Amino acid sequence: MQLILHRGKITTQIPGRPEATALAIKDGKVAAVGDDATILALADPQTQKINLNNRRVIPGLNDSHLHVIRAGLFYNLELRWDGVASLGQALEQLKQQARKTPPPQWVRVIGGWNEFQFREGRMPTLDEINQAAPDTPVFVLHLYDSALLNRAALRVLGFDKKTPNPPGGLIVRDARGNPTGLLIAEPSALILYSTIANAPKLSLEDQLNSTRHYMRELNRFGITSVSDAGGGGQNYPQDYAVVKKLDDEGQLTLRIAYSLFAQKPGEELADYTRWLGMTRPGEGSDLLRVNGGGENLVWSAADFENFLQPRPDLRPVMERELEAVIRKLAQARWPWRIHATYDESIDRFLNIFENVHRDTPITLVSFLNATTPWLLLAMTFLLGVGAALNGPAWQRRITIMDPLAKRVQSLLKHRIQVNEGRSADADPNGVHLK
Repeated sequence: MQLILHRGKITTQIPGRPEATALAIKDGKVAAVGDDATILALADPQTQKINLNNRRVIPGLNDSHLHVIRAGLFYNLELRWDGVASLGQALEQLKQQARKTPPPQWVRVIGGWNEFQFREGRMPTLDEINQAAPDTPVFVLHLYDSALLNRAALRVLGFDKKTPNPPGGLIVRDARGNPTGLLIAEPSALILYSTIANAPKLSLEDQLNSTRHYMRELNRFGITSVSDAGGGGQNYPQDYAVVKKLDDEGQLTLRIAYSLFAQKPGEELADYTRWLGMTRPGEGSDLLRVNGGGENLVWSAADFENFLQPRPDLRPVMERELEAVIRKLAQARWPWRIHATYDESIDRFLNIFENVHRDTPITLVSFLNATTPWLLLAMTFLLGVGAALNGPAWQRRITIMDPLAKRVQSLLKHRIQVNEGRSADADPNGVHLK
């Protein structure tokens, strides 16, 4: 045996035996669970033994929707406000982070917070951000609806009264027409993504270090495997070089199945045609593999998720562009995932899937001649079209779910809208010590 954990509280997920005191690992996989005496008897002279001292061991968790490859490249630059109780404390953290951030890098506050967590019950003002960080560029993202830039960031970006509003976004201005630093996603978040994309990147060495820190932070929460949904500005294969190098050097602490995300509007079909000739689903190592296409398949299908704005109507060209990509992927037997926020968008997507399915069956249930848009919708809600129907076995998940009919009936009854596939299912090939 490679490793034995003993004298612990081990969650097994085995019916009839939910807990054990010892666990044996061989060749990187769980080989046996049981009582201390039984499992310790499997040890040989080379076996590493860890006394858990009554600590809990749980199966590693799988996050089915994460942007770990892209986020890892910038993690060391991020300031996290998760759980910060007061705005005063958050601004003090911003001040300290700005002092530590070397030029030309930015301080990034991206996700994990909202104004309601602060005792003050409000957002930071632009004056407060400028006072905390007068010289270091700062980008503070608020959900998917807005971002705050300090004066240093505006200078670096060259934003002035002549800077036009980008498509789908609004630059808030003062009485004299000068940008204040507030960006509004109206109606899409493209202005937010494109702005932070202008910030400088870390060096290769720092990107490697940053990605390792990010993976360890996820490990700290029990995550041992993820499905990476790609991202804007994440080009294949060049922006995968860091995670590939970590994999080659045996430094990955997550199993990653990644999807390839279309990058340029109007060139999505060309992207996927090229990628189909470069790689294939399942290609890679035990820890890093291609999963398929997505989550952005064509930009005309992006309905975003800014719920402070009216629902965006997808342009009529969407059907033609998305069907061409879906047909290409289905013919190549590539799984895919797609970001879908609104019922109206999902209905149009499913119609496209059904059109393609008539010519090129895309699900296992096609053998039963039973595929309908409603069944595809149900499978999407329950498991995720790409991951559930075509995902490689190594990325399998254990899920506790209600019977199909009961779950779908409940979803329809309460008109639940699904934003992004996200779960914390058990990863059967990973364990996590708490």
